[in-house]
Amino acid sequence: MTSSREFAAIVLAAGKGTRMKSRTHKVLHPIAGRPMLDHLLATVDALQPTRKVVVVGAGRDQLEQALGGRADTCLQEPQLGTGHAVQQAEESLSGHTGDVLVLYGDVPFVKGETMQAMLDRLHAEDAPKVVVLGFEPDEPGHYGRVIADADGRIEKMVEFKDASDEERACRLCNSGVMAARGADMFDLLRRVGNDNAQGEYYLVDIVNIANSDGDTCAVISAEAPEEVTGINSRAELAAAEAQWQREQREHWMAEGVTLRAPETVFFSYDTELAPDVTIDPNVVFGPGVSVATGAHIKSFSHLEGARVGEGAQVGPYARLRPGAVMEKDSFVGNFVEMKKATLGEGAKASHLTYLGDAEVGAGANIGAGTITCNYDGYFKHKTVIGERAFIGSNSALIAPVRIGADAIVAAGSAVSRDVGDGDLRMVRGEQVVKPGWADRFHDAMKKKKAAAKK
Repeated sequence: MTSSREFAAIVLAAGKGTRMKSRTHKVLHPIAGRPMLDHLLATVDALQPTRKVVVVGAGRDQLEQALGGRADTCLQEPQLGTGHAVQQAEESLSGHTGDVLVLYGDVPFVKGETMQAMLDRLHAEDAPKVVVLGFEPDEPGHYGRVIADADGRIEKMVEFKDASDEERACRLCNSGVMAARGADMFDLLRRVGNDNAQGEYYLVDIVNIANSDGDTCAVISAEAPEEVTGINSRAELAAAEAQWQREQREHWMAEGVTLRAPETVFFSYDTELAPDVTIDPNVVFGPGVSVATGAHIKSFSHLEGARVGEGAQVGPYARLRPGAVMEKDSFVGNFVEMKKATLGEGAKASHLTYLGDAEVGAGANIGAGTITCNYDGYFKHKTVIGERAFIGSNSALIAPVRIGADAIVAAGSAVSRDVGDGDLRMVRGEQVVKPGWADRFHDAMKKKKAAAKK
């Protein structure tokens, strides 16, 4: 979706994230293979903001490197509260005349529809100075409360510790996410003080200041509390991952995908599945995987950066690494690994095989224990296997090498030269037979062992 209004997004990400106990910046910890900050920015980008500013502090270098110019950054140093953090973005938004949406890098799941609803509410007939995103958790606990009338006009914002019993009974809580017109936002922030126990400047104070001026402020509610889940610890990160995975499982089953044991399947943020895909228990999708209709992913398989064609079968216990392509009706079985390799239509590698930097033609059969020897210690080399070729078990194809269409490589061969179409290549040492040798060996060893015991 694209926003119908011009707006800028300010994302607060200056906190130290000490509860993570990590050298990685808190907002760069991944959920479903994607940093939580990128989950949020992807939603913002879909609305096409005119500007994006990420407020940084601790771990500034990490954030700027991860952003790679996708957003402006400004420094909050020292960190003196959320209101102070937003103020740091004022210079970056110089000349911006539209709305401002304030978000948090560690609250990655705010929906685009919710952001748009906040911007739209700013321009309703009563023209509120500030719009707050509220939510109603199962356990309101110590969250700040939003006291509002039936039309969503805010009467008061109050911290839990300062709330009366009646106010604490209110279930509508403050998520911290806010929207205001740019000029209003920074005018109000200049009037925020720090007369509190922490000596900090709180963003929430702009609501009470606007109210004291006789202006209107409004609240809209998140569809579900999970939308404004904040992530501050490893336990909360795991809970967010579980939440995201639950939602994706429900999504894909609604789209016609069969999950035989949904709770054991893990998706990436960009997994693409067609209807009538079947996924068995204990399957993991890394980034960059697409699976076409009718494909079957069997248990304990791991896929990353791979494309699985219509009707193809993967696993069980298969691994598809980046660059793996399985064409229509192809098959890889247990303990087969593919990397930067294409398995042609109807081709098979049933078990115990490594295909790296390889191109396998339609209808080819790759026997058990076959490996493409693609790396010489310095460079990668390609193996090309023609249509309907048959590669016998325990063969080593030493790249660069080409096996022709309808060719046969005999079991146990080490092939280092090209094989022509329809040819047989057998590379084996001469088999030597010595009649009776084994019997004589056993007799001698038994006598020697018996003598050693005396």
